[in-house]
Amino acid sequence: MTQNQLRLGVNIDHVATVRNARGGAYPDPVRAAKLAEEAGADGITAHLREDRRHITDADIDGLMEALSVPLNFEMAATEEMQRIALRHKPHAVCIVPEKREERTTEGGLEVAREENRLAHFIAPLRDAGCRVSIFIAADQKQIEAAHRIGAEVIELHTGAYCDYHADGRFADRDRELEALREMSAYGASLGLEVHAGHGLTYDTVQPVAAFPEVKELNIGHFLIGEAVFRGLTPAVQEMRRLMDAAREQG
Repeated sequence: MTQNQLRLGVNIDHVATVRNARGGAYPDPVRAAKLAEEAGADGITAHLREDRRHITDADIDGLMEALSVPLNFEMAATEEMQRIALRHKPHAVCIVPEKREERTTEGGLEVAREENRLAHFIAPLRDAGCRVSIFIAADQKQIEAAHRIGAEVIELHTGAYCDYHADGRFADRDRELEALREMSAYGASLGLEVHAGHGLTYDTVQPVAAFPEVKELNIGHFLIGEAVFRGLTPAVQEMRRLMDAAREQG
């Protein structure tokens, strides 16, 4: 990988969603993670939710044992999740907001109102060697708060941009894309590593991938859905191709 190449993290949560719908052992998220790795993923993302609706503790055990690429462990800022992260010590820990009633993560973490708690929460994770990322909206106040609490990485929430595109609200889409562009540059100017993700598809990935400050995209639900039609390996390879093309074109 060249210094300028954009990393792709593949989120395998929804392989587990399909498995859990029947309560059996298949499809196996760990197998999906290995296939994604072989197809060109630079890392694997998995979100262990409080209610274990998709990824389970056993999945995290299996991923830590099987992967040769980094694991990005998404989790809420709870004592239980902190204990699990400190036991496994994954390469990266991404702190995300979490509500039981939501279908998927609905927005970025509110860091500015919880600076003191979050600073104390992430300190043991950093001391254990985990890279701490904070999942936030493209908002200057939240970026500055993430920087103050000692996060090394921010992941900008691309969900609104993708939703506006899907709904045909192109003026709103373009405004959100410009906010993502500006806040990517601002986060990088503070010394933060900038990632982005949520809802990205083949149709929406390239404008974000072209931002020079963005170092990694984390993409999951779309790729798992696309794998139904074309297979996981070609689905990941096509996303990798589009990302690389966008980065080369600038």
